[in-house]
Amino acid sequence: MPSLGYGRWETLYASHADQVFAYASRRVGANDAADVVADTFLVAWRRLGDVPEDALPWLYAAARNVVNNARRAEIRRDALRSRLAAAELRAAHDDPAPGVEARADILAAMRLLPAPEREALMLVAWEDLEPRRAAAVIGCTPGAFAVRVHRGRRHLKKILASSEVDAEAADLALSERRAGAA
Repeated sequence: MPSLGYGRWETLYASHADQVFAYASRRVGANDAADVVADTFLVAWRRLGDVPEDALPWLYAAARNVVNNARRAEIRRDALRSRLAAAELRAAHDDPAPGVEARADILAAMRLLPAPEREALMLVAWEDLEPRRAAAVIGCTPGAFAVRVHRGRRHLKKILASSEVDAEAADLALSERRAGAA
């Protein structure tokens, strides 16, 4: 059984579809105007009770909204394409091997640190705790914790510098870890 408003909608379409098509053609071109007309009259169907007796201005407003929504969607699609292309370009040029080697060396060096210093560094860098909260985990004062972190970093740099590790790559990996934790 057809809806009670079908006759009104049919009249709206028959009376104004050509005008809405012309309106849309001037804004998006003839190729896309038919889609705008279809979406505009879909809105009219869904909101038939809101369409006034003088329907043409209302239909133009609906068509304008359809065009604007389509433009915003295209802008979002273009931005997404750009971000994906940039990510693919970065991924193609990024060789993870140096970072992996540096991280492996850091992990090996961390094992050589005294346990209190290792734990302090791990709480700050890996668990992302601010020093005051990390001190509470260990059960010491924030001042004592700061000393452990300072000593741990100093010892870690010495260990890394004395081994065959590229110290610059190790410093970079440490700063990346700290930046990720910040």
